[in-house]
Amino acid sequence: MTKSTGRDQQMRARIAQEAARLMAEEGVQDYYAAKRKAAQHLGAPDTRNMPKNNEVEAALEEYQRLFRGEQQAEHLQSLRAGAVQAMRFLADFNPRLVGPVLSGTAGQHADIHLHLFADTPEDVSLFLMEANIPFRSSHKRMRIGREEWQEFPSCEFLAGEHAVDLVVFPREGRHEAPRSPVDGKPMQRAGLQEVERLLD
Repeated sequence: MTKSTGRDQQMRARIAQEAARLMAEEGVQDYYAAKRKAAQHLGAPDTRNMPKNNEVEAALEEYQRLFRGEQQAEHLQSLRAGAVQAMRFLADFNPRLVGPVLSGTAGQHADIHLHLFADTPEDVSLFLMEANIPFRSSHKRMRIGREEWQEFPSCEFLAGEHAVDLVVFPREGRHEAPRSPVDGKPMQRAGLQEVERLLD
């Protein structure tokens, strides 16, 4: 029994490490997709020993510390500087930074993720159009509360070398963040001053 449990734990750890590598090096951003692909790479596509998302996140931090070191710190600094610029530009919409750029796990292919708050999603689209910024509109499905999912309007545009991904919430949406895909808790959100402090 102990042997089996040990093997199970070993497989979970190997999948977490491979999923972390895929996220860091190949730009896979979805945890579920990274774990599935990792299991296939390891010859265990039907395994039930899938790690949790926070285990993959921990493996990702470790991978970047071991293999990217100073390069990772410079890349993160560049992304956060880009986030500050975008947040200043979008100041009317009370932008909040979320995701890997905030947590520090952003890999080479990571986008800058911002949550905006507006009376209507059209306010953001109009603002970008008036500033002559080409953007792509879509929707993002996010978990609100334990079991409830909801779609929110989103836009994506390029700011220099970084892609900026915006999700637009109603103004009152500032008080309740959607759930994090990492641990299921309300997402961490940082305002402009907090991100500026991270840069310093």
